[in-house]
Amino acid sequence: MRGRRLRPRGSRLLSFNATRPTLLAAPGVAWLVAFMVVPCLLVLSYAFFQRGVWGGVEYTFTLENFARVADPLYAKIFLNSARIALTATVVAILIAYPAAYAISRAPRMSQPILLFFAVLPFWSNYLIRTYAWIVLLNREGLINNLLRTLGYTGEPLSMLYTESAVITGLVYNYLPFVILAIYSTLSRLNPELMEASRDLGAGPVRTFLRVTLPLTLPGVAAGGVFVFVLSIGNFVTPALLGGGRFQMVGNLVYDQFLTANDWPFGAALGAALIVTMIVLLLLQARATAHASGERKGEVER
Repeated sequence: MRGRRLRPRGSRLLSFNATRPTLLAAPGVAWLVAFMVVPCLLVLSYAFFQRGVWGGVEYTFTLENFARVADPLYAKIFLNSARIALTATVVAILIAYPAAYAISRAPRMSQPILLFFAVLPFWSNYLIRTYAWIVLLNREGLINNLLRTLGYTGEPLSMLYTESAVITGLVYNYLPFVILAIYSTLSRLNPELMEASRDLGAGPVRTFLRVTLPLTLPGVAAGGVFVFVLSIGNFVTPALLGGGRFQMVGNLVYDQFLTANDWPFGAALGAALIVTMIVLLLLQARATAHASGERKGEVER
């Protein structure tokens, strides 16, 4: 006992406080690694093997599946999926920004209620929300019946099984994410900055374009990337609202696994999709960090 050195109680407490976040996050991280990361890695490992003659997987190393992904036929599907996802992203941002702005400018007591209505669609199942659009858009649906009631006598409008229907479904299902992302940045915006802009002679439009919008771009980018990533890999909405007429990457991966029984090629397509998503998320995180650094520098000056 004479040669043993005792650590001060304060240092032990400091060491525990430093490791406490890691200990608290460990169960969640372990769960994600065991039930998401490891299964995904196992499936993606099939991309380096060959499809069997009668289906299944032959464990012979090959890079042919990745070469097939670059084939013009599948590259066209990727580009078409990106175009549809980008259109849905732009439309969602154009709708979400005014909504988030209105919520952030509402009385403080009313904002939780308005946010509740904004996320209310999440209280129902994704499939139910998508099927509801089928009821609205089909030739005998509510919209065409409403037009007949208003005096329209022409042919029923063919709104279902179109690209517009797919984009509408994607926007509707992912719009709350964009509203929340933009609202989070608007709610933290210092109102004194807008007041200073107005005091210096800028009008409402110029204040919005030169002050409000640049400071809220991280929230716009976060919501936009979220919608784009979820939309480009979606297969339920194109299958139901597109009627199978618009092949997207998610549908292609689904078909390779469950219809063509070509797991290696489906895994290669999934790997390409995951890499695309990761790159976008990294770019968004880097842009957000850059914008935060610029704001911090402006405040220090």
